Amino acid sequence: MSTVFTKIINGDIPGRFVYRDDTVAAFLTIEPIAYGHTLIVPVAEVDKWTDLDPATWAHMNDLAQKIGGAVIDAFGSSRAGYLIAGFEVPHAHIHVFPADDMSGYSLANVMRAEQTDPEKMDEAAAALRERLGVGEDGRA
Repeated sequence: MSTVFTKIINGDIPGRFVYRDDTVAAFLTIEPIAYGHTLIVPVAEVDKWTDLDPATWAHMNDLAQKIGGAVIDAFGSSRAGYLIAGFEVPHAHIHVFPADDMSGYSLANVMRAEQTDPEKMDEAAAALRERLGVGEDGRA
């Protein structure tokens, strides 16, 4: 059975992509710490980041650094947070989010999906795509 992330990647359920290629995809989480909170996932379903092949892991981290820079620029945060967490979805992923303090490192502080403003989510995705130089589908 496919993970929810695979369903987003395959277009079976909607996602706000900020980047994608044949190896990795990055899209906004529906329960963000702050607007711009992005998940970076391998296209292949691999549960644990420790089980990823080194090239995919390196690619994910390279992308995390680029998205982190875009997050700082787009949202004016002092830093970009980086977190490997999440047992809910058995698909490796990196969280990158605007951070001005340590509160973002607790996923207990997320906005629930029904609390987010869809327009602000769309604007956040567009701002990141613009800075990353990709189209609406996340592809260069």
